[in-house]
Amino acid sequence: MRDPTRIRVGVVDDHEMFRAGVIATLEPYFPIVGQAADVESSVAMIAQTQPDVVLLDVHVPGGQGGGGAEILTRSQPLAPNSVFLALSVSDSPQDVGSVIRAGARGYVTKTISAGDLVSSIRQVHEGYAVFSPKLAGFVLSAFQDGASDEGPAHDDELDRLSGREQEVMRLIARGYTYREVASELFISVKTVETHVSSVLRKLQLSNRSELTRWAVDRRIV
Repeated sequence: MRDPTRIRVGVVDDHEMFRAGVIATLEPYFPIVGQAADVESSVAMIAQTQPDVVLLDVHVPGGQGGGGAEILTRSQPLAPNSVFLALSVSDSPQDVGSVIRAGARGYVTKTISAGDLVSSIRQVHEGYAVFSPKLAGFVLSAFQDGASDEGPAHDDELDRLSGREQEVMRLIARGYTYREVASELFISVKTVETHVSSVLRKLQLSNRSELTRWAVDRRIV
């Protein structure tokens, strides 16, 4: 009988060695219910195994040439309860936008650590959006085409931050380093550290990854 507490994962990647490495990394944590290397076999695998989370490469051969976005579009009607997390070497806005518009719940690059990948799979399964910190701005751009002209709604949590803290928060959420934030705002690295600590404390967040998700969810990156 299927264990509802275990997250069943499908892996899509056309590079056999990389796919094998990902599976070896994830198997201690999740049942791997299927794997595939091209569009057609991926759609079939997802429809047959109904993974809870599909780890999806963006550039995959076959089908109509649409790669990961095509897999998403074709698979979702066949596996409506599956969620998709893109895992790609690419950090281009076009690639990020294509799979997010197609319905991916998150996008992380292949530089991600094993621990963060395990955490990202759990988070998307729980309904959170997950992105590598430097992709947050791309994600915002991907949604801006369809966004309304209305500004962000009044947000009590955001209002807890001072103007300078909001500036620092946005840059950190976009993936800037502390030194880059300091250079951008003409303040010291120590001051940046102080503002980040204050932001995390006021928002009751633990780290910059949580801060990025918080900002992306509000479209204020």
